[in-house]
Amino acid sequence: MHERSSGADLADRLRRELDRYSPGGKLPSSRALVERFRVSPVTVSRALAQLAAEGLVVTRPGAGAFRAARPASPAPAAGDTSWQEVALSAEGAADLVPRSVDASGVLASLAAPAPGVIEFNGGYLHPSLQPERAMAAALSRAGRRPGAWGRPPVEGLVELREWFARSVGGAVTAAGVLITAGGQSALTTALRALAPPGAPVLVESPTYPGMLAVARAAGLRPVPVPVDADGVRPELLADAFRATGARVFVCQPLFQNPTGAVLAPERRGEVLRIAREAGAFIVEDDFVRRLVHEDAGPLPRPLAADDPDGVVVHVCSLTKATSPSFRVSALVAHGPVLERLRAIQIVDTFFVPRPLQEAALELVGSPAWPRHLRSVSAELRARRDTMTTALRLRLPELALPHIPAGGYHLWLCLPDGTGGTSRAFGPGGESALTAAALRAGVAVTPGRPYFSAEPSAAHLRLSFAAVAGTGEIAEGVRRLRTACDEVLGQVGQGRRHFG
Repeated sequence: MHERSSGADLADRLRRELDRYSPGGKLPSSRALVERFRVSPVTVSRALAQLAAEGLVVTRPGAGAFRAARPASPAPAAGDTSWQEVALSAEGAADLVPRSVDASGVLASLAAPAPGVIEFNGGYLHPSLQPERAMAAALSRAGRRPGAWGRPPVEGLVELREWFARSVGGAVTAAGVLITAGGQSALTTALRALAPPGAPVLVESPTYPGMLAVARAAGLRPVPVPVDADGVRPELLADAFRATGARVFVCQPLFQNPTGAVLAPERRGEVLRIAREAGAFIVEDDFVRRLVHEDAGPLPRPLAADDPDGVVVHVCSLTKATSPSFRVSALVAHGPVLERLRAIQIVDTFFVPRPLQEAALELVGSPAWPRHLRSVSAELRARRDTMTTALRLRLPELALPHIPAGGYHLWLCLPDGTGGTSRAFGPGGESALTAAALRAGVAVTPGRPYFSAEPSAAHLRLSFAAVAGTGEIAEGVRRLRTACDEVLGQVGQGRRHFG
């Protein structure tokens, strides 16, 4: 049963039992409800949240759930919103591409897990890895800077633009940098600037679901180009440009999400040449350069550093290496496209708040910044090694084709039985394993949202950055083993029944 439907069922059962408790009386603990009804902590959390929303229950962090002292006032009568279905469909009737957006792939890494659930689906550093004290000190110093609360230049503070330009390298200067509010905002601005609604946009396959959502929200048509262990395949990229007439290709050359691949040196020039000959832009999403692992060795420069012709529009951010709320990033470009990017940025957001820009300058200019990056580099390596070792020991049937030297996740392939193994998950195995994992107390990310078309196989993405430490990683893999055994057992029973 899906978590949402089972949560609704549990809410119904608890609603019928509320008369057993006096107003203000304490309900059984979440653990007791898990054991009694044989559901996951997530299901209990959703059921209690539903009852709290109805005014029947009051939840107090650290204390538990209590029957409401008095009945809540009646909810206002629900209006009839069915007309919106017609309005939204009619609005897009002339569009070449539907404007409906599936944000589930993004929400998977943004939603906070229920208590007791190990977060293998997170997209940000655990609070213990975030430079909270350094950020707090930087924000405090920034607030005292002269003019810190005034209006900044719409392109961003010159000093911050210079810092981002130096981090990209090559011939990039502050004049080619725009400060934006996080990488997602920068990607949105770039795609809106570079392609009109209805146009095709080439994307890596698999790729970041948030970028696919941005493209579809802008009315663009994502066209997949496969990647392998060395990044995007140039011959298929050239074919895709010829077949579609696309003028934009979005890629992550460094520690690609989700595969972790790094674009091979011999492919870098080829990709730039192919895009240039197609008269197309490359949107380079350099999202985890500052989350390199301790054993990575020297990193390749951004594509933008080797691009004299203005082919590359570069996106980079401080968010992944700091905090979800430290939303400071940069768009880098040169040539006429820069003015269009600037215009859309101004129309959409005016500018990034000056105190946040000042705090970013304080942070990256402090001695705490390089110490933080070194600490995170060592910790991510340790977490990656712990997870890979645990997976190989407990879940050898899940293929791990590539171990990245940067980023915060692993990309696993589920067996389908075609490789000679009898331990296959079968159709629907990806979603079944994701649901079983949540019941076992570990949240994982299914692979389907990372594909803009039909995937070649079933996958899982596991993050090792959002958990508390290596001990939690080991426990999470143990729970995932339990989930795998549950799903494989069901598949085996089905085969015996229908065989």
